Amino acid sequence: MHALIDLGFCVTQVDPSVFYLWMEVHIIILVIHVNDCVITSSSTKLIDAYKMKFNTHYALTDLGPVSWLLGLKVTYDHENRTISLSQTAYINTMLNRFTLADAKPYCTPMVPGIVYSKDNSPSSPQEAVHIEKAPYCEAIGSLIYASVATCPNISFAVTALSQFLNNPGEVHWEAAKCILHYLSGTKDFALTYGNKHHDLIAYSDTNGVTQEHRHAISGYAFLINGSAVLWSSQKQELITLSTAEVEYVAVMHAAKEALWLHQLLFKFFPSLEAPTTLFCDNQAAL
Repeated sequence: MHALIDLGFCVTQVDPSVFYLWMEVHIIILVIHVNDCVITSSSTKLIDAYKMKFNTHYALTDLGPVSWLLGLKVTYDHENRTISLSQTAYINTMLNRFTLADAKPYCTPMVPGIVYSKDNSPSSPQEAVHIEKAPYCEAIGSLIYASVATCPNISFAVTALSQFLNNPGEVHWEAAKCILHYLSGTKDFALTYGNKHHDLIAYSDTNGVTQEHRHAISGYAFLINGSAVLWSSQKQELITLSTAEVEYVAVMHAAKEALWLHQLLFKFFPSLEAPTTLFCDNQAAL
C-alpha cells in the first residue's frame, strides 16, 4: 500500500483494495485481491508505464489482458465495445459434482409461489439419516458463489434455501436440485456491459412476509450500461407491520448501497454524478 501511495495512487475510502490515479485527463485503476491484481486505464501507454514502475517494487507476473478472474470468464467484443462476465465452466463443474451434468433444464430456479419452512425438515430419525447422504450444504455453498458473482437470477432462491443448512429436509434438497436444473439451461448466460448506455439505476422489491419467521426478504439490483453490477436478496432484520413498511425498509437498504456506489464510482467517472433513480413498486413507500 505504501509503495502505491509513493507512486501517487490514492486509495478509495469505501474499498481499501481499490487504488486510482489521475494523470491529467487519463485515469489508471488498480484492484488488488490477495496475490492478484487487475489494472485498467483510459490510456494503454499509462498501463505500460506503471507496470514498469510496479516491477521496481514487486516481482510481478504479467498475464496480459484478463480472461479469467476468480472463476469468472471475461469476454471482450471489441467490435460492439462490450465486455461480458460468465461462469459457464464453474457451473459445469458444479453440475458434474452433483451428478446433474445431463439434467433437464428448468425454466425457473424455484417453483413459483412455494414457501419452504422448518416443517419440511426431517421429522423422524429415519428421515434424518436418509437426508444426511445428500450434499445439501455443499450444493448451497456452491450456489452462493454463483449467485453473488454472475447469477442474480438465483439469489432469492438461494437465500430462501440457505435458512435450512443446519437441518435440511428432502423437500429442501429437491429445491436445491431445482436451482441446478435451472442453471443447466442458463449456464451460458452472461452479464454484458456496454450494449446499453445509461447512468446508475436501481430497482428495489420485497416478497412481503410470506416466510414463517415473519421477516420479509428484500432485494435490490443496480445496473450500469446494460447489466447489473450489484445485487442482493436477504432477510430483513426487522419484523414489519405493513406492506408499506416492508417496502420502505427495502428501499432504505438499497439507498445505502447507492450511497456506497456513488462514493466508489464517482472517483473514477465524474460523469456519473447525476442522481441515481431508485425504482420501487409501492406508492405508500415512495
